Amino acid sequence: MQENRVSRWYFGGVSSSAAACVTHPLDLIKVHLQTQQEVRMRMIGMTLNVVRREGFLALYSGLTASLCRQMTYSLSRFAIYETVRDKMKRKNKGPMPFHQKVLLGAFAGFTGGFIGTPTDLVNVRMQNDVKMAAEFRRNYAHVFDGLLRVCKEEGLRKLFSGASMASSRGALVSVGQLACYDQSKELVLATGYLTDNIFTHFLASVFAGGSATILCQPLDVVKTRLMNSEVQYGSVSHCLTETAKLGPNAFYKGLVPAAIRLIPHTVLTFIFLEQLKQHFGELVIT
Repeated sequence: MQENRVSRWYFGGVSSSAAACVTHPLDLIKVHLQTQQEVRMRMIGMTLNVVRREGFLALYSGLTASLCRQMTYSLSRFAIYETVRDKMKRKNKGPMPFHQKVLLGAFAGFTGGFIGTPTDLVNVRMQNDVKMAAEFRRNYAHVFDGLLRVCKEEGLRKLFSGASMASSRGALVSVGQLACYDQSKELVLATGYLTDNIFTHFLASVFAGGSATILCQPLDVVKTRLMNSEVQYGSVSHCLTETAKLGPNAFYKGLVPAAIRLIPHTVLTFIFLEQLKQHFGELVIT
């Protein structure tokens, strides 16, 4: 008989929210770069422009929406993935095969992406507000004000604008993060050179973050454009067509800040998650 600690269903949302507090400015700059119709500024120039025009705190515009998104989107996908994975592991008395992790990660991410679409939409809009002219700003006071105003001014359906892209992106991100993290951690531990410690968690999460960034960037660009527009795009296919007219590189606009944001966010999320699991996880006997 062996005692182990496993993650509680809400740990993923808590750890993702903690990571988002650190990486939110990078997410904001990524959104600004993706919503440019033409490439006018790079990452550093965009950051300096935001700080010069609005002040340093403008880099945290939309933080409430970002945290609310993590407590819907990330909480859902982590809860689904880890609950099923741990039950399967106990049932099979061993880890799941990689292809099953991929399928489970895709399902969890797709579901979480749909659940988190309304807060994701408000998050994108609040982040993008700081670069808009004063007369065109939406000026949401906080995430709940944004959700209510979208319902009243644009209708309930608008809250799920870009839901297909958000869900598809969530599936790809979760394959990159959850499935690849578990698999790379198992491979590292199997070598016998490292133990289950923070350095192992760091190595596995860097690989997972890089995989997630490459997989999801094209969909992330389309999702951001759909959510930021009011009437510019009539459908997902229209948005894809208009983005494609800008050239293949348009689908990877903001790739560097996306990687700089998503990789640290992934690393911090899994380090926080593993620490929560070790100190406050549910005790099970296997």
